[in-house]
Amino acid sequence: MTENTDVVVIGGGYAGVMAANRLTQRDDVTVTLINPRPTFVHRVRLHQLVGGSDDAVIDYRDVLADGVRLVVDTVTRIDAAARRVTLATADGSGGTVGYDYLIYAVGSGSADPRVPGAAEFAHPIATLEEARRLRPIVDAAPATAAVTVVGAGPTGIETAAELAEAGRKVTLVCGEVLGPYLHPRGRRSVAGRLAALGVTVLDGSDAADAKVTAVTRDAVRLADGRELPSQVTIWTAGFGVPDLAARSGLSTDALGRLLTDETLTSVDDERIVAAGDSAAPSDLPLRMSCQAAIPLGARAADTVLSRIAGQRPSPLNQVFAGQCISLGRRAGILQFAHRNDVALWFHIDGRPGAKVKEFICEGIVKHLAAEARKAGSYSLHRVSGGTKRQQQLLRARRGEAPAAPARAAWRRIEGRIERRVEK
Repeated sequence: MTENTDVVVIGGGYAGVMAANRLTQRDDVTVTLINPRPTFVHRVRLHQLVGGSDDAVIDYRDVLADGVRLVVDTVTRIDAAARRVTLATADGSGGTVGYDYLIYAVGSGSADPRVPGAAEFAHPIATLEEARRLRPIVDAAPATAAVTVVGAGPTGIETAAELAEAGRKVTLVCGEVLGPYLHPRGRRSVAGRLAALGVTVLDGSDAADAKVTAVTRDAVRLADGRELPSQVTIWTAGFGVPDLAARSGLSTDALGRLLTDETLTSVDDERIVAAGDSAAPSDLPLRMSCQAAIPLGARAADTVLSRIAGQRPSPLNQVFAGQCISLGRRAGILQFAHRNDVALWFHIDGRPGAKVKEFICEGIVKHLAAEARKAGSYSLHRVSGGTKRQQQLLRARRGEAPAAPARAAWRRIEGRIERRVEK
């Protein structure tokens, strides 16, 4: 008889669901997904939850394979030596679940702001619970209330635009630059859309220092001495990861992501594999994003399946396509990038950008659902390839981006994409 293999996946986000679904390719593998919530969080829509245009949740029955056992609980410790995890459980009894292989996909959340008053008076938005707590606060605030969004990455930009489009008076405090990932052309486009929505953008483009030094109940203080009235302050500056790996005695990077090799296998234990925002392959983690999490989940599952089959796992060789940001319900931007995740000059914005963003958001769920119906159907060939990942990331960190494609070629691509979007 064939021996059964038990695989536990910690975390039911983009990476965890993809990994769990993919593992069901083998009938002799039992898959258990442990997640603290009974529903799947479509995290890229959390800003819409705050703005009131989406609830950002999906029933697990729509994205999770029937063969996956869902355990709604929180893992408090990983015992690598005994191959088991300890659960919080509602009654505090601390039950355990054993495993033969473990996929660590705990995701990310809000970082400690480390700014006086921010923890007490600013509202984070990185998790479902945080967004749900913020929603009634925004709704209860007068229409004329000053709303300040701190942090000008994708989450901050999307939240500011969403609320401004709903008629709110919004100030976006960037600290340094608006949309650090964006190419200057893309940044100008985003700035123009925010201006049209009435958002006041404070960045480091002039002599003033727009870094936040303190948050009070009704104001935000900046390093240059300015004090901005703020009845609702939303904090989107940075992400952190759960400390489960570190608490369990596993090796992590400085942020707390699980250190792995290029097959996403823990440097401490070949029975533990990581995926998503909480993974640090070769101590060169990919940008925290859904774009990275889904293929990382697939790659993590493939690593486990290879080991079960007695085969050598394939190394990570992932590339990026760019970054997509919504700017309210009627505009957006798709910022294209080199394979090494350095932004190109080319982007799609305006109404076509909004349509592309919505297409991508819907496509995320379709990818997960398709893998649930037919395990192994998600093709890593579409998102992997090119030169060695480590070399790409090292060059990118030194600012050595490869030459951009010819502009004429990009204009032809732009024309084809816009014609498809308009259809």
